[in-house]
Amino acid sequence: MEKIDGGRLFAKALKREGVECVFTLSGGHIMPILYGCREEGIRVIDVRHECSGGYAAEAYAKVTGRPGVLITTAGPGITNATTAMAEAAETGIPLIHIGGGSPLRENDTGPLQNVDSFGAMSIFCKWSRRIFSSNRIPEYLSMAFRNAYNATPGPVYLEIAADVLNQSYEVDTIYWPNDYRAKTTAFGDPQLIEKAADALAAAKKPAMIIGETARFSSEYARSVEELADYLKMPVFVQTTSRGVFADEGENELFCIGDGAIRGADVVLELAVDHSYKIGKGKAPRINADALRIMVHPDLTKIGYNAPADIGIVAGASAAAKQILEALKSRAETKATDAWLIEARELNRGLKEAFVSAAASTIIPAHPGRVAAEVAKFISSEAKDWHVVCDGGDSASWIDGNSIARYPGQVIRYGPLGTIGTGQGYTLGAWAADGKPVLYYTGDGSIGFYAMEFETYVRNNIPVICVISNDSAWGMIKLSEEAKRPDYINKNGHLATTLSEMFPYERLAELWGGVGIKVNHYDDIIPAIRKVRASGKPGIINVEVDKTMMTPATAAFAGTKKK
Repeated sequence: MEKIDGGRLFAKALKREGVECVFTLSGGHIMPILYGCREEGIRVIDVRHECSGGYAAEAYAKVTGRPGVLITTAGPGITNATTAMAEAAETGIPLIHIGGGSPLRENDTGPLQNVDSFGAMSIFCKWSRRIFSSNRIPEYLSMAFRNAYNATPGPVYLEIAADVLNQSYEVDTIYWPNDYRAKTTAFGDPQLIEKAADALAAAKKPAMIIGETARFSSEYARSVEELADYLKMPVFVQTTSRGVFADEGENELFCIGDGAIRGADVVLELAVDHSYKIGKGKAPRINADALRIMVHPDLTKIGYNAPADIGIVAGASAAAKQILEALKSRAETKATDAWLIEARELNRGLKEAFVSAAASTIIPAHPGRVAAEVAKFISSEAKDWHVVCDGGDSASWIDGNSIARYPGQVIRYGPLGTIGTGQGYTLGAWAADGKPVLYYTGDGSIGFYAMEFETYVRNNIPVICVISNDSAWGMIKLSEEAKRPDYINKNGHLATTLSEMFPYERLAELWGGVGIKVNHYDDIIPAIRKVRASGKPGIINVEVDKTMMTPATAAFAGTKKK
């Protein structure tokens, strides 16, 4: 009778879930899984650090709407991925992490790579289990996927010891779960949907907020845009969900919502987590007098940090579809063009710092001007490229200038504030759909996992990295100058400066790519074109002004209201 080992069982179970690629850093405790993936036609992408592999899996999920998969070897292979799991947990990204373990038969005898990796992952993952018999791998993997999607999505963890993984069982004795999880999110209570429709129909200044995790309850994405259009309702979309529900280049409503929520009389919130990223759901970020309709598949998020006048436990797009249908049976809505004019003005006020920065002519270039030039290139010559936003101020400048036309086009870290994610995000975005990547970062963040550029070369990944180089950990440097000017003037900075214009562009020579140093904003787009024409990964190292901070840093420093 034919037998099958744990590695092949993992691969077959992953394939049944539609997994097309996994991210890993090879190690002895997990090789049977990687061999199994190869035999099942699942692409194995080998990274240079497990944490960037975790970020890659996260970006893959953001682009595809399906969980990314990370496989790590025992001990340090698992613990190296800790921050990636924390980032996925805080942002609400479904991610399947499979970790190896030292042999059970050697427990408590000091075997290789024997640490409490399971305990470490249990802290940062929403669900975690050990597998003690390889014939149960398909069963446990089905549980993992079910829990990764449940309520607020997040990372889950499975650990299997090397000797358990190597167990073999007769093929016809394996139990394969079927139909083990819901494929769509729930619809809302009809009575509450009617109340929400009544409130929105009566609103003179309606606005919508779409949260990060709405990406994973987007079955009826078109209904969300139809609802916004029907009510002339400005929409503020948090990063992971940008481009999912509308093309920002085509629908103005999805570009003016950030300002509008400050003046709205009714706010519809779809899968929003009231973290600091949205002012914890309070004024002045959101109008204190607005009626709040909160929709979330996770009931613990409804009323969190701010009261819900109407709370609906449902998937983001499912509830939007219901509300739209209910509205269409009512009288004409009250929102007017006057509200759109006001919303544009409110949003223009928020964007003023970005607009003025884009027009700056200072040399070295204003960091906001650099981001604006890069965004101009994307809009005019590379509309289908991904834009990966990394670093502190650098991420804010490029995110604020970018347009999301499709799901996962613009990728940025979440409320954990994890800089250094960009190398992994670049890999994961490309793996998801094969589109080129413009990776925008600061000179601090580029140093975290720079050897992933070798991964790009090995996998023929088209990526151009633009570094906004202020020769410092700029966000901290600028905020410290604002918070403690007397102390800094007297004593200087501590651990906030980096080498003066370090020649990062020379790293491109290691892989035969193109590296260019730039100090004038007019040279940025020509430099990008030159790297693109080479067909190889490249780095453009741009010298920027050292004194200009984003509104986000000003708020962090306490010099500007959030």
